[in-house]
Amino acid sequence: MRSIWYEATGHARDVLISGDRDKPTVGSGEVLVGVKTSGVNPSDVKTRAGARGPMAFPFCIPHSDGAGVIEEVGPGVDANRLGERVWIWNGAWKRQFGTCAEYISIPHEMAVPLPENTSYEAGACLGVPASTACYGVFADGDIEGQTLLVTGGAGAVGRYAIQFGKWGGAKVIATVSSDEKAEHAKTAGADHIINYKSGDPVRAILDAAGGQHVDRIVEVEFGGNLNASNQVLRSGGVIATYGSTAEPTPTLPFYDMMFNGITLKMYLIYLLKGSQREMVCRRVNEALLSGAVSHKVAEVLPIEETASAHEIVESGRLIGNVIIEI
Repeated sequence: MRSIWYEATGHARDVLISGDRDKPTVGSGEVLVGVKTSGVNPSDVKTRAGARGPMAFPFCIPHSDGAGVIEEVGPGVDANRLGERVWIWNGAWKRQFGTCAEYISIPHEMAVPLPENTSYEAGACLGVPASTACYGVFADGDIEGQTLLVTGGAGAVGRYAIQFGKWGGAKVIATVSSDEKAEHAKTAGADHIINYKSGDPVRAILDAAGGQHVDRIVEVEFGGNLNASNQVLRSGGVIATYGSTAEPTPTLPFYDMMFNGITLKMYLIYLLKGSQREMVCRRVNEALLSGAVSHKVAEVLPIEETASAHEIVESGRLIGNVIIEI
């Protein structure tokens, strides 16, 4: 089967190899997916670059996200799943064989039915960006009538979080860093968009919330935004955060947050278990079926140009997801 793999970490053009590898076999409880598309996420390029530590395997086929069709089922899997369109989560998380190949064999629950109204390109955006957004929005239940603040509203996760927030019945305020990104967030349906690099963003957020404080923050930069978050979040509010790159070791104002009853929910989408994962897969698919979610695919490249795809993601020069067509 056609595959991309690497045997050492480093720069994309130095370590990514294109060639043929053996088609995987299907074990008990597994399905074989003929991969149509593979999503390239920042976590994928960081792992390939070595930022996540040494390699755990002699070689790795990258990428956790993807979409395709079930072509074989292993013992214990319903044969009716044959031919089913699916999207994939955690394809390369602590696994040697990711989605950047013609086939992937994975536990059947990691291949989620892909709604007919959703393309394979969009399907390759669901495992990390859309799921991260969905969990950040709905981890504590329904948000009907709440005010949701989404930081980094033009990012892949942020744009999905805006859409899930609106679908869930919340007023959504998004922050961005430029006029171009404001337009991008606007297409996701945010009620208010605030450029945090101009004026007083705290005052702008409170004004957008009608003079009230927000109920929940889906946070891309916990440390960098912590001071502002404490000023705009209501008593008993929630910060659901999945990143803190600019300030990776923030100083926590513990007593200020404790006496305000703030819940800090730090999460990594790869680590969801049981009912958490089931909730995300269910809500993502319900939103897709309702037509509430659109997708921003910035670039689709053939598998032979995977190194270029990694470089695009690393550069951050495009707004939207980068997809490999297998």
